[in-house]
Amino acid sequence: MDIKSVGIVGAGQMGNGIAHVMSLAGYDVLLNDVSGDALKAAVATIDRNLERQVSRDKISADEKAAAMACIKTTPTLTDLGRTDLIIEAATERETVKQAIFEDLLPHLQPHTILTSNTSSISITRLASRTDRPEKFMGFHFMNPVPVMQLVELIRGIATDAETFDACRAVVDKLGKTAATAEDFPAFIVNRILMPMINEAVYTLYEGVGSVQSIDSSMKLGANHPMGPLELADFIGLDTCLAIMNVLHDGLADTKYRPCPLLTKYVEAGWLGRKSERGFYDYRGDVPVPTR
Repeated sequence: MDIKSVGIVGAGQMGNGIAHVMSLAGYDVLLNDVSGDALKAAVATIDRNLERQVSRDKISADEKAAAMACIKTTPTLTDLGRTDLIIEAATERETVKQAIFEDLLPHLQPHTILTSNTSSISITRLASRTDRPEKFMGFHFMNPVPVMQLVELIRGIATDAETFDACRAVVDKLGKTAATAEDFPAFIVNRILMPMINEAVYTLYEGVGSVQSIDSSMKLGANHPMGPLELADFIGLDTCLAIMNVLHDGLADTKYRPCPLLTKYVEAGWLGRKSERGFYDYRGDVPVPTR
């Protein structure tokens, strides 16, 4: 199947990043969000990020102009039904994702492939609520999308070979690398990454080290580009907690129990960079540890 048009649900950090790379690769992009302001902000962000690539000689001004011309927006979800491939990049809550797919179903073309950018939720379960489980799979980009080279491709139990091959071809056209993951909780990257972040939060919770000492230890002692608590703030503490809950519920192993301190931060609304407070306070000129 030759995919020419891509519909993206959600104009947040992941959605606008996916729209960025898809348009740059020449796909016609239709970006949807319930918020008109979010759509305007997403287009402005894409324009700004493409301009940064131009200034660094990564792309030409003509390539930027062509990419921007490929992007259209709509507040009406059902408009995406005319596209060849739909990538759902809404909030990491299964009920929200199910409602989106249910609303889309009556408006899809017979050949339209449905995918989710979920970082942890069962692809098989999401697919089972649609009329095309064989044309449904996980299409998990890493954040920030324009920078990170990996895409996890996750087959559900019913995903057919044609659908997988079509999505694999899209990843190749983007110039990214595909990692094939089986449909188990959190797939590959987050199955390994999130327990490490959760353990870092336990290390803080138990008083083994401060925020600064934990992050410095992993950056300088393990050569990580970001410390685990800094990374958690970047990802969003609510997302980290949601993935840990999926791991804990899906695998029934106590080693995946979310740290109570992580839960407490989320309850406080301290979700990291996006709320300006998490393990660091971002309201000043320099991030300051909150513990």
